[in-house]
Amino acid sequence: MDRVSSFDEPLKKLLGGATAKVMAEHLDLHTVGDLLHHYPRRYEERGKLTALADLPLDEHVTVVAQVADARILTFNNGRGKRLEVTLTDGSGRLQLVFFGHGVHKPHKELLPGRQAMFAGKVSVFNRKMQLAHPTYQLLDASDADEATEAVDAFAGRLLPIYPACKQLDSWRIAKAVDAVLPSAQDAVDPLPASLREGRGFTPLPEALLKVHRPQTKADIEDAKARLKWDEAFVLQVALARRRYADTQLPAAARRPVADGLLDAFDAKLPFTLTEGQEKVSKEIFDDLATEHPMHRLLQGEVGSGKTMVALRAMLAVVDAGGQAAMLAPTEVLAQQHHRSITEMMGELAEGGMLGGSEQGTKVVLLTGSMGTAARRQALLDLVTGEAGIVIGTHALIEDKVQFHDLGLVVVDEQHRFGVEQRDALRSKGKQPPHLLVMTATPIPRTVAMTVFGDLETSVLDQLPAGRSPIASHVVPAKDKPHFLARAWERVREEVENGHQAYVVCPRIGDDAEEAEGKKGKAKKKTAEEDPEKRPPLAVLEIADELRRGALAGLTVEVLHGRMHPDEKDDVMRRFAAGDVDVLVATTVIEVGVNVPNATAMVIMDADRFGVSQLHQLRGRVGRGSAPGLCLLVSEAHEASPARARLSAVAATLDGFELSRIDLEQRREGDVLGQAQSGVRSSLRMLTVIDDEEVIAAAREEAVAIVAADPELEHLPELRTVLAALLDKEREEYLDKG
Repeated sequence: MDRVSSFDEPLKKLLGGATAKVMAEHLDLHTVGDLLHHYPRRYEERGKLTALADLPLDEHVTVVAQVADARILTFNNGRGKRLEVTLTDGSGRLQLVFFGHGVHKPHKELLPGRQAMFAGKVSVFNRKMQLAHPTYQLLDASDADEATEAVDAFAGRLLPIYPACKQLDSWRIAKAVDAVLPSAQDAVDPLPASLREGRGFTPLPEALLKVHRPQTKADIEDAKARLKWDEAFVLQVALARRRYADTQLPAAARRPVADGLLDAFDAKLPFTLTEGQEKVSKEIFDDLATEHPMHRLLQGEVGSGKTMVALRAMLAVVDAGGQAAMLAPTEVLAQQHHRSITEMMGELAEGGMLGGSEQGTKVVLLTGSMGTAARRQALLDLVTGEAGIVIGTHALIEDKVQFHDLGLVVVDEQHRFGVEQRDALRSKGKQPPHLLVMTATPIPRTVAMTVFGDLETSVLDQLPAGRSPIASHVVPAKDKPHFLARAWERVREEVENGHQAYVVCPRIGDDAEEAEGKKGKAKKKTAEEDPEKRPPLAVLEIADELRRGALAGLTVEVLHGRMHPDEKDDVMRRFAAGDVDVLVATTVIEVGVNVPNATAMVIMDADRFGVSQLHQLRGRVGRGSAPGLCLLVSEAHEASPARARLSAVAATLDGFELSRIDLEQRREGDVLGQAQSGVRSSLRMLTVIDDEEVIAAAREEAVAIVAADPELEHLPELRTVLAALLDKEREEYLDKG
């Protein structure tokens, strides 16, 4: 068998159809290579097992223990049988229970003194930890001498515990791994020999053997160091090649001109730019002046003035004879950007119009719901070059939209746009336009290097002068209902002082949604069985309650994604103008909405939102001179992880700190996102948050290797491994970020 193909061998050839089917459906493992990269989660040693007394509730666990006693009990007047087995591991005791016909086999096998490995979900019954109907594997033999030997052999071995599922226990996975382990010899080693030797890494086949069947703890460390490095390195090489390819593309250099639009705009600014804005603007202008397309990620705290930096870049491009397009993820946001940019520019945004400035340009809006006449005019202004700046949603990407000379694309909230959309917009330039991606979700450095590795990063980390601090508090609605009543009083007080407030809910609560919900209910009945799992609070219901009760007499309006765009725009305009006291909304207000007079925000069911999302939402208040207040309402139990998350948000306004907490709690899966399957499936050993040094070092090596040999002509093994990782779909992930 040649060196590559044994890894591509389908599992059903080696393991049989039934096991292979479970592995494919429940663990996403299809080939020998997939299974060899399905690493143990941890290793058990006899004597150093999880103390039975400390088992985690509701988790699927594997324990090794000895049977202390076993007894059959009857119930239902002798019609029902129950086998209860008590286990001990010297540190604690655990009860097993088997019912009905399932009691005979374990009753014969689980005799006092027998040692076995058990797997099941930990539950509590009569205040005692138990495993109901666990699967088990006996570890001793029937002959007494052999039994001692088996236990001794087991005692000296590190038992790999694999990420398992209900249908397939860890030890059955271990047996399957035994069947494919000989193929580890065929592993293609992606590391250049000089790098491997220089860093003292174990060869890859040996690392795979050591991770699955370690003799010592040192074996595990050796294997992990090598496998982590491979993941980081292959990914960084892919990103380095993409960056290199981008530097080879031609682009028109766009240099600002003296006394042009940018100078006129700067001259009328009522404030000075922060040091951070100055520094980041310089990085952007330096990039725009080169003849290769800029690819820059601008990340900044909520309210750090990213839009101002992006607008100045757009004006510089217009000065240089080009056009700039800003792509926003929603219509509400596109309209909001259009409104705030035209307000900031004043008469400079009315180029060619009566009363407009001579240096001015036209700023047009393009969204899917515009009327035909307005749309036709906007398209005309773009193709003639009359409009220097266009702000729009994905409607900008349609074939009909043509530009006179597209020089810069600004993408707001990067994570909502896929590579196809970004490329479609870029293809509208005569040459590839420059690209500036903005994100208001601060991203820890390692994630930026991994997820946005094809972009250079600029960070705005100071708030502009005049921004007010935001006080945040958790409101435990269940334990202390009077706290919630006080929250509504606070909202009233803010309104009486001439300010406005937001109330955010996770759900809309209209008929369409209810119908969808009913479909879902057929599948899961958890809400009825578990009152904790009630549906999330809804905008329409909460708005009604507030109008009738706690906020009666105030103007309360709703805003959500299923309203007609004109209706949404009307509500936003009236809220911005101060005609609405309280806006009850979904997360459509999460980004970009700028109403400086809004000082209070109440987030209902706050535990249903992620950390970054809560931080984003909170950033909508405290945008003026009055201090902001954010109240996180939750019914989550005080000791729950959800409450811990809310307390973390309440304790700090530092988005970078919060994104780190978020990542530590959710781990990489969510951060890298389901859609980004390529990296999700390639990161098995590496944890983006903990392995910063590995990622940074791998990036350095990758950059050097790609600079010396962009096509990797002298590194065929690395090319083979890259091709396997980056099939087309996965390669696209790298552009998505």
